[in-house]
Amino acid sequence: MKNKATKLIAMATLSVMLSACGTADRIANIGQEPEFTKMENPVYQADYQPVSLPMPTQSAEVRKPNSLWQADRQTFFKDQRAAQVGDILTVVIAIDDQAEIENETSRSRSGGEGVDLPNVLGYESYLGKIFPDAVNPDELVNIGSTSETNGEGSIEREEEIELELAATVTQVLPNGNMVIYGRQEVRVNYELRELKIAGIIRPEDIQSDNTISHDKIAEARIAYGGRGHISDVQKPRYGQEFFDVVFPF
Repeated sequence: MKNKATKLIAMATLSVMLSACGTADRIANIGQEPEFTKMENPVYQADYQPVSLPMPTQSAEVRKPNSLWQADRQTFFKDQRAAQVGDILTVVIAIDDQAEIENETSRSRSGGEGVDLPNVLGYESYLGKIFPDAVNPDELVNIGSTSETNGEGSIEREEEIELELAATVTQVLPNGNMVIYGRQEVRVNYELRELKIAGIIRPEDIQSDNTISHDKIAEARIAYGGRGHISDVQKPRYGQEFFDVVFPF
């Protein structure tokens, strides 16, 4: 119990220290516009991880001599679609999701037990001496219980996002599939909106205008958020977050 309390105190102290650092940065940036993130190679970012997936056996590429045509091309002269590391393509995001879930649970249980002791080896006559009032041995023990539980929950969600974002090919897998990563930042007054996308695509899913739909991206990671004055108001205070984590009730 002592070790658990010590760990809890240490976690609380660390949380306060980290929050204090964040608070100091926010105080230093009072009256300042949110800064853009510096452009950098996504491969060199701290959270970047190369993708490794099971791959089918690769067959040797067969080329016909004196032939100007390649089977993977959609145009005769040149294929303008992204195909190599560093190439850029446009991701079309059109999300229109709706979900509605409603659950209701009701449970009720009751029970009762009764025990009478009219004769207990002749000692029933002494009950009047033990208890201050007269005791009826036929109603000496009576137990009853009642339990009732009612639960009701509902979820209603509606999301609609329509965006276009340019992404860069960061990796070409052995089977020809490509890993893409894209990020866009837009600052309006004191609010910075950020859009990120990452995933794996097939070259044949890229349209002739070098665009691809978000539903053709495997392992898609799409994030749309921001930071600034409005986002700060919408987020709970760090003290409230800590209270929600540690308070058991």
